[in-house]
Amino acid sequence: MSEYVLTLSCPDRPGIVAAVSGALAQRECNILESQQFGDRSTGRFFLRIQFEAPEGLDDALREAFGALAGEFALDWNLHDRAVRSRVLILVSKYGHCLNDLLYRQRSGLLDVDIVAVASNHPDMRPLTQSYGIDYHHLPVTPETRAAQEAEILALVEHYQADLVVLARYMQVLSDDFCAKLPGRVINIHHSFLPSFKGARPYHQAHQRGVKLIGATAHYVTPRLDEGPIIEQEVARVDHTQGPEELMAVGRDMECLALARAVRWHAEHRVLLNAERTVVFR
Repeated sequence: MSEYVLTLSCPDRPGIVAAVSGALAQRECNILESQQFGDRSTGRFFLRIQFEAPEGLDDALREAFGALAGEFALDWNLHDRAVRSRVLILVSKYGHCLNDLLYRQRSGLLDVDIVAVASNHPDMRPLTQSYGIDYHHLPVTPETRAAQEAEILALVEHYQADLVVLARYMQVLSDDFCAKLPGRVINIHHSFLPSFKGARPYHQAHQRGVKLIGATAHYVTPRLDEGPIIEQEVARVDHTQGPEELMAVGRDMECLALARAVRWHAEHRVLLNAERTVVFR
């Protein structure tokens, strides 16, 4: 048996689940997991089904779901679970998220293939290469930004990367870059959105006496730090903790939120819903 994940969204109406499950039953498929959500505010329906199918049915399944797409106006994708997501990581000088993702992947906690790491600094080369992963140093200045982004896109093509992860990559991606990889770039950001933008956010937060800090993992769009949110993590803090302690807590939250977002994306649990996401956990 082969194992697949079907994800779809469409205008909500009766009969969608019956039609999909019926198509699977006719082909002797066995549903292992099924989750659905009807968004009354948008009138959209979302479905994720994980199922087993007899070997050699890939084309037949795609033909069946293609036929249903015409009837129900489905936006759908079929994923073979034996094919792991290929991930390109971008990083700058902070290595905590990169280190966490590398460890989780090697230890089997993150079922992806990290195919390469690229950075505008050389600092993370030793860490990356200790895992046997290619490292690409791509310096950037305001004048060379377009050329550097073209190099990143070339790496995406060369490594056939499905997903780009910004593991504290401290460069703003251009609108053109974002447009080329819609729904395929995940960023991690401190959760002070939008109150503490710009430099030294933890110092700004300390000055304002915040009681909660955290991190937000989201898809990258041309709207800076305002893409659809996948996951958030928070921790309670108090007046006894200085900026450095807040930063340490925040880094832990960043690692947790980013790892979950990457895992859920790789497991095809995240569906875009306009400026929001539906996450089937």
